Amino acid sequence: MAKAKSAFVCTECGAEYRKWQGQCSSCQEWNTLSEVRLAAARPGAAATNGAARGGYAGGLSREVVDLANVDLAEVPRLSSTFEEFDRVLGGGLVPGSAVLLGGNPGAGKSTLLLQTACKLAQGRSVLYVTGEESLSQVAMRAHRLQLPTRGLKMLAETSVETILAVAERERPEILVIDSIQTMHLEDIASAPGGVAQVRESAAALTRFAKQSNTVLLLVGHVTKDGTLAGPKVLEHMIDASLLLEGGADSRFRTLRGQKNRFGAVNELGVFAMLEHGLKEVKNPSAIFLSRGEEQASGSLVMVVWEGTRPILVEVQALLDDSALGNPRRVAVGLDQNRLAMLLAVLHRHGGLFTGDQDVFLNVVGGVKVLETSADLAVLLAVVSSLQNRPLARELVVFGEVGLSGEIRPVPSGQERIVEAAKHGFKRAIVPRANAPKRDPEGMEVVAVDKLADALEVL
Repeated sequence: MAKAKSAFVCTECGAEYRKWQGQCSSCQEWNTLSEVRLAAARPGAAATNGAARGGYAGGLSREVVDLANVDLAEVPRLSSTFEEFDRVLGGGLVPGSAVLLGGNPGAGKSTLLLQTACKLAQGRSVLYVTGEESLSQVAMRAHRLQLPTRGLKMLAETSVETILAVAERERPEILVIDSIQTMHLEDIASAPGGVAQVRESAAALTRFAKQSNTVLLLVGHVTKDGTLAGPKVLEHMIDASLLLEGGADSRFRTLRGQKNRFGAVNELGVFAMLEHGLKEVKNPSAIFLSRGEEQASGSLVMVVWEGTRPILVEVQALLDDSALGNPRRVAVGLDQNRLAMLLAVLHRHGGLFTGDQDVFLNVVGGVKVLETSADLAVLLAVVSSLQNRPLARELVVFGEVGLSGEIRPVPSGQERIVEAAKHGFKRAIVPRANAPKRDPEGMEVVAVDKLADALEVL
């Protein structure tokens, strides 16, 4: 009997080693190597290996061609029936693509895909494979959400070989796998959810999607720190990686694209979790701007750019005398290190000292701001709380702050100003390079060059 071969695979980057070592030489992470047993090669596998893996990235070209002669025919897209879902995907589902949807437990991954599958099944062939729930559980959820269930083909299975055999027979246009961590291949001698099982199962399903021009939707688990569970090679293998975010205490869910070969990255879609499932929010700014009647100090509206559209969100700052020798710096929805840097700029170039104050910052609505256009709004909100002076409700601010106190321009400044004007804002403080040649009707645009200029305007 042949001895079972094994390898050590890094769970972060997917690099393989013949023996265990403490640090991965590829990604420099420690204690990430786990042992996996490799399947023995079947007789004749070497001769058929090329045919088995052919078409993994679509139709393989056996001849060298000039890039200028490649056909530029646009790939047709299928609508997911959700405009926000289509926005994050870059315009819809692409035939032959593999899309991975991750998120925390209870975020609504299965709900979103079940709603999408039920609606698509009314006019297209859809196969929904569940490996975590029974068919009765899925049917109960569909009944509770009042979804059209006729036409959706269901399969409760975790064996990839069986799933591929059924898919070959049914030939669906859309194949949903819930979830990839429960799938397993018979040839891989490890438990479902392991590095080898997840990698090889995803590779086999993706290969089928490419060869049959099927849309593959995979549900993926996340770890306790919010990153996608499984080997890092899984994210490299698929075409689009989407993350559904939202806590159990919030009824809003945000769908963000982290990787997309067919559209923009960091595109944002907003959904509301209601009694009958997820409902898309087509105007997120109206929700994030639902403020009270009385304007409090430390509250200010800023315009951030998410993917291909501007969104207005409220930032709140609270400063309080610190009883500790090392004052606290807490930022929710923003980078905490950048907050510390901005406070240093405020002291050096604005003349306002916050070293004896605890500084708390929050972006309302659970939005995570990843760009630097929020710098000026953060500092003005901090100044408002420090001096206990409420700012005007009709004021909107955006701009990047440099270490020398200069206000730098941000991309798509004109579109941000137009979006603010649509929501009734009467005044805007923006970088001078982003100021329009003519102010929008009913709005006064104040252009500033330095942080001191912005403080004087207040």
